[in-house]
Amino acid sequence: MSAMPKVVEDVPVLLEELEDGVLRLTMNRPTARNALSVALMAAMIDALDRAGRDGAVRVVVIAGAGPAFCAGHDLREIRGDRRREVYERLFAQCSDLMLKIVRLPKPVIAEVHGVATAAGCQLVASCDLAVAAKDARFATPGVNIGLFCSTPMVALSRAIGRKAAMEMLLTGDLVDASAAQRLGLVNRVVPAGELRGACDALARQIAGKSALTLAIGKDGFYRQLELGLDSAYAYVSEIMTRNLLAYDAGEGIDAFFEKRQPSWQDR
Repeated sequence: MSAMPKVVEDVPVLLEELEDGVLRLTMNRPTARNALSVALMAAMIDALDRAGRDGAVRVVVIAGAGPAFCAGHDLREIRGDRRREVYERLFAQCSDLMLKIVRLPKPVIAEVHGVATAAGCQLVASCDLAVAAKDARFATPGVNIGLFCSTPMVALSRAIGRKAAMEMLLTGDLVDASAAQRLGLVNRVVPAGELRGACDALARQIAGKSALTLAIGKDGFYRQLELGLDSAYAYVSEIMTRNLLAYDAGEGIDAFFEKRQPSWQDR
């Protein structure tokens, strides 16, 4: 990845590490519990844009430095300038970040420890997969300070059931990792000391698949959810046809019959 990360006071707010096709993006505002400042969101959007164009990146992992994954928006920054246009830009930027994750043609995994609250919980819900440490906690606590978590609600209500989402939104209570797994907010829960290893193993497993197939499948998954049942089947039938006409599908089927590992060309 060639571009330099965004910096604040010479400290990168986002760290980038690419290894074996897995791009690790680590939010690096540990003293602020990785609150989503304007600078951090800009850095993440930029990194995701570059990742989408970089053939060396096959999977993205989003993690947090320090004691927490992400505590949501930076409330001090928010209170620093209370003009309507500032708030409008802030939430437009946040929405852009979440949509970048969903629309990125590569899987994105959240690696969660500590707390993931408000927009931090939204970030987890927006990722395709999530692996959490046993000590992780999740909440949409805006209601407790008079600010309903309306933007986090969009991702949360699409990741878990309606009544579970409403309970989190209306009470602001913390949900532990095991409960989050039962609700469908996270996929796997592991001991804290095993979090990075478990997340890396999952990322590398997925990185070994055809990048074209993953891109087709991820895009199709989210788009069919927005359609009615009849339209969804018509849409995915076209996707399956396009997928079957791709080189990698033929290679994968041939490899299956020949009992060998496929050689993906990502085309």
